Amino acid sequence: MNTDTCNLIFEKCISDYHIHDHVDTPLTQPHPAQSAEALLYEKCWVDTVQWHLEDIVRNPTIVPEDGLALKRRIDLSNQHRTDLVEYIDSYFLQKFQAVVPKSNATLNTESPAWAIDRLSILALKIYHMRAEVERSEATAEHRASCSQKLQVLLEQQKDLSAAIDQLLNDIVNGSKYMKVYKQMKMYNDPSLNPVLYQQTTK
Repeated sequence: MNTDTCNLIFEKCISDYHIHDHVDTPLTQPHPAQSAEALLYEKCWVDTVQWHLEDIVRNPTIVPEDGLALKRRIDLSNQHRTDLVEYIDSYFLQKFQAVVPKSNATLNTESPAWAIDRLSILALKIYHMRAEVERSEATAEHRASCSQKLQVLLEQQKDLSAAIDQLLNDIVNGSKYMKVYKQMKMYNDPSLNPVLYQQTTK
C-alpha cells in the first residue's frame, strides 16, 4: 500500500458520499471485507459524514435538543474514527512484523495510520475547497481566495503523501520502527470521566 492508493480511495469515497450528500446515507463498501482498502474506505466515509455533521451542528438556528443529539453523534463518530485508525495500524504492524529494525532505528512522531488519517481529512478539505472555487453564485473575490487556498492544500497533499511513503519505506528497510499506543479517550469512558462515574454514586 502507498499513498497513491490511499488518495484514490479517499477521492472515490468522498465522491460516492456526495451522490446523495446526506449524513444518514448508509455506507456501501466497494472493497472486499477485511481488506486494507475496505478499512481506508470506511475510515474516509466516517470522516466525510462527520465533516457534514460538524457543518450542521454549527447552524445558529439549530434547536438545542437537536444540537445536543448531533454532538453525541459526533462523539460516537470520533470514537469510531479512532478505532478504525487503530485497525489500520494493526494492519501495518502485521505487514511489517518480520522486519528487524536496525540498531540505530528511530521512532516516528506518529504512526502510519495517524498520518494517513490526516491525508483523509486533507482529501475532504480539497474536495470542499474546490467546490467553493467552482461555486458560480460566489463572488469573484471569494473564488479567487479559495483558488489560492486550494493550491496550498494540493501542495500539502503532495508533501504529506511523500512523507508517508518515505515513512513506510523507512519501516520496511529498518530505519524506522513502529510503536503504537492505544488512544485513551477518557471523556468517553464511564470509569474515567468524573461527570459520568459520579452519576452512578448518586
